Amino acid sequence: MQQILSPLRKAIEEYNMIEEGDKIAVCLSGGKDSITLLYGLKALQRFYPKHFDLIAISINPGFDFFNENLLKDICKKIDIPLFIENNHAKEIVFDIRKEKNPCSLCANLRRGIINSIAIKEHCNKIALGHNQDDVLETFLLNLLYTGTINTFSPISFMDRTKITLIRPLVFTSEKDIKKYIKRNNIAIMNKVCPMDGKSKREDMKLQIISWQKNIPMIRANLFGAILRNLDDWKSHNN
Repeated sequence: MQQILSPLRKAIEEYNMIEEGDKIAVCLSGGKDSITLLYGLKALQRFYPKHFDLIAISINPGFDFFNENLLKDICKKIDIPLFIENNHAKEIVFDIRKEKNPCSLCANLRRGIINSIAIKEHCNKIALGHNQDDVLETFLLNLLYTGTINTFSPISFMDRTKITLIRPLVFTSEKDIKKYIKRNNIAIMNKVCPMDGKSKREDMKLQIISWQKNIPMIRANLFGAILRNLDDWKSHNN
C-alpha cells in the first residue's frame, strides 16, 4: 500500500485536493484504477490530519460484464457507502446510435448521473481514477489531434454544480497500480468498456512504449514537461 499511498498523498498535498470536512465521492468503475483509488483514500483517511468522508458512486451502463456484486463486496469490506445507478449508455451509444467514437457521449451520460448523486449525498468533491499514464496519453492526444499543449488538471472546480474534481493518482503509474492489484490479489473487472484496447488512447499508450525502446527517458521527460505546465497552473490558482 505504501507504493500507492506515497504518490497519492504527494498529489493531494501538492495541489491541496483535500480540506477539513470534505465529503468525497469516488467514481468506482470496477477497473484497477478506481478500485486502487478507493483503497488508497480509505487507507489515507485513517491517519490524514484533515478529516474527510468517503462514498463510492458507480454507474451500471448495461454491459453484460458489469459486476455489481464485486463492487458491493469491495465497499462492504472497507465500510464505504456505495451508490449504484443504472443508465442506458449501452442502448443509447452502442445499440441505437452505433457511435464509432462513443467515448465522449458515454462519458457525458455518466458524468451527469455522477454529479446528481454527489449533490444529493452532499458531496463537495468527486475523485477520479486517472493515473500518470492517463496524463501522458491525454497530453499526446491533445498535441497530435487538436494541436494544443494541454492535459487534465489535477484539481478543477465545476461552476455549475459547485463540485470540485480531484485526481489523486496523477503521480501514480499504471505499472505500480497493476503491481498493487496483483500483489494484494484484489478482484477487479478486467473489462469496464467495450472500447478497452481499441481507442486512440490505446494508440498513444503503444506509441509511448515504442518510443521508450530508443528513448528510455521519454516518460520522465514528457511528465517533467507536463509538471512544469502544472506548476504554472498551480501558481495561477494560488
